[in-house]
Amino acid sequence: MVTAPAPAPGTIPPEPAAPSVKLTKSAIQQEKAERAIKVAKKHLGDPYVWGATGPHAFDCSGLVQFAWRKAGVKLPRTTWSMLDAVKKKISLAHLKPGDLIFIEGGGHVGMYLGHKRVINAPHSGAVVRIDKLKGYWRRGFLTAVRPGV
Repeated sequence: MVTAPAPAPGTIPPEPAAPSVKLTKSAIQQEKAERAIKVAKKHLGDPYVWGATGPHAFDCSGLVQFAWRKAGVKLPRTTWSMLDAVKKKISLAHLKPGDLIFIEGGGHVGMYLGHKRVINAPHSGAVVRIDKLKGYWRRGFLTAVRPGV
């Protein structure tokens, strides 16, 4: 029988190796969503520029595409192509952080942050900002999607 050598006096024995943990698809998606949110928040105050995809200026779809790409998820360039490409549709009542919210018939997108807040690049003359999920966002709500699923 072979036994492990005793630790030297005054030392702490090593911890046993932790068992390997396999993350669920949902947990992996949530980690990516958290990363995308962190990336987007770093760009608060950056100017809106139509057609811009970062890293110092964005339009609405450019911001969410940039943030999710940094989280390891490729999204198409425009709002309409994002709507077609991301198959997991979400209702307003079931939003989770990282979900993309589409309004105005699909012509504008923002990323849900949780706590009824949305980060977006709203329009010319504005900057990347956080809005409350009310008024404009609720009235114009078309659908939401969950990238990375």
